[in-house]
Amino acid sequence: MRRVLGGSAVLVAALFGCRPTAPPPPPGGFTLLFLDRSPAASLGGLSWAPDPEHGRLLAFDRELRVTRRISNPRLATPMAVTPLGRTELLVTERTGEGVVVDTAGGRGGRVVREWESPDIASLYAAGGGRVVATRSPYYVPQLGAPEPDTAPLVRILDTLGRPTGRLGTIRRPATPLLDYVVNAGAVAVGPDGAVYYAPLVRDEIRKYAPGGQVSWTTKRGLFRNEPDPEFLPGKGAELRLKKALVNVALALGPPPPPGGRVYALGSDDSAATRLRVDVLDATTGAILATRHLGPRETAVAVDASGALAVFDADSLVASAVGSAAATRELFTPAFALPDLAGNTVTLAGFRGKVTLVNFWASWCDPCREEFPHMAELYREFDRKDFEIAGVSDDVDAGKMLAFVLKYRPPFPILVGGGRMKEVYHYRGLPYSVLLDRQGRVIERIFGFGGADEFRTLRQTIANEVRAP
Repeated sequence: MRRVLGGSAVLVAALFGCRPTAPPPPPGGFTLLFLDRSPAASLGGLSWAPDPEHGRLLAFDRELRVTRRISNPRLATPMAVTPLGRTELLVTERTGEGVVVDTAGGRGGRVVREWESPDIASLYAAGGGRVVATRSPYYVPQLGAPEPDTAPLVRILDTLGRPTGRLGTIRRPATPLLDYVVNAGAVAVGPDGAVYYAPLVRDEIRKYAPGGQVSWTTKRGLFRNEPDPEFLPGKGAELRLKKALVNVALALGPPPPPGGRVYALGSDDSAATRLRVDVLDATTGAILATRHLGPRETAVAVDASGALAVFDADSLVASAVGSAAATRELFTPAFALPDLAGNTVTLAGFRGKVTLVNFWASWCDPCREEFPHMAELYREFDRKDFEIAGVSDDVDAGKMLAFVLKYRPPFPILVGGGRMKEVYHYRGLPYSVLLDRQGRVIERIFGFGGADEFRTLRQTIANEVRAP
C-alpha cells in the first residue's frame, strides 16, 4: 500500500532502505517508542505503531515481531497512536481527525468513533483520564489565518473529542501568518495527567502539571539564538520558509524507579534528517542521556532497564508481509450497483479475478490524472485475471456522464449516486481497494501517487495473478 503525503506538510515520515541493526532481545524484551517519525503506544502487552505509508496500525511483541495488523478506510494516513482505555487506541490522522480503534479480540480493528480536528490539523495524546490536542507537526500549512493571542496552546478534550479545557496560550511570531508553524508541536500525557509539549521549531520541552502550571522547561542548547521562522525570497510560485525543525515526537517509556522518563525524538540539523533521542527525567526535566541516530536507525525501543536500542524500521515492518495473505479481510459491504446501461453489477461477479475497486468523482482533480493510468493498467492484463470497477460518487449524473465521455474508460463504470463515502467511510477521493481472487483486501490506496505508484501497483497485481 502506498500513501502520498502532500507537499504542504512541514514534516512527513521519511522511509529508508532496509539494513537490519537489531540487537538481540534482552530478558523481558523491548517496548517500541518510535517507528520512523511517529510515537508508538503500549497496550495489551504489545507495542502499537502507525504505518502511514501503508495506512495501517502494526502491533509488535516484546521481540519486536509484528503480530497484528489493523487497516480500515478511516485509517488513511495514521501518524500517531496513544492508548485510550484498556483496549482502545486513539489514532491521529495526518489531516487531524481523531479515530478511536478497538483492538480487543474478535472486534479487533473496529472503529468505535471519530471526530474532526479542532485545529487545521491536530495531534492527540491521552493519559490519566484526559485527551489533549496540539497543532500537529505532521501537517503544517506554511500560511494560516492569524490566531488571537489568547488561543490555547494545548486543548483538553473528552473521550468524544469535545473541548473541555485548555493549557497555556500560543506564542505569537513576528509574522502572524506563521502562527501554525510556530505553535505546532509534539505532545505526550503521563499516567497522572501531566502534559509534555515540545514545539516543532523551537529548542524547548515543557511539562505542565495536571493543574495546568508549568513544572519545568528544558532546552538542549542547540542554537546560540533562535529567531522566528521567516520568509525567504520566493522561487517562482514556490513559497520558501527559513526554519529549524527541532522536535519531532515525544513518548513516555517504561521507567526505572524513581520518577519516569520522557523520550524526545528531535533533530541535529535544521531539516530533521539527522535524528537524535534525548532521555529526560520526567520529574525534573534533566537530560539523562542523548543518542544520535544513524541514517537507517529509524526505530527506537527501550528495554525493561530503560536502555535504548535502535533498529531499521523497514526491517521491522517487513516482518508484517510474510503472513499477509492468510490474514486478509473480506472487502465489505458487498455492493450491487447499476452500470451506465442500468444493469446491476455485484461485487460477487468479480470473484475469481484480482479486482481494483476505484472510487472517483467528476469534481476530483486527482481522479482526472489517475484515469489514464488505470486505463493503461486495465489493458495490460487479461480479463480472466484482472478487472477494474470504477465507482462514481457523483450526485450529478450529467457531470458524471460528461467525465466518462471525455476520458472513455475501457473498464466498467458503476453509479454510486453520492452515497459511497457514507457506506465505505473513506476520507477523500480517489480511493482504491485492490482485492484478491477471493474478494479479500490486498491493499488500500488513498489519493493518487502518480506513475511511480502505478508501477508498484502493476507489480503487485502481476504477483497476485501468478499466485496459486
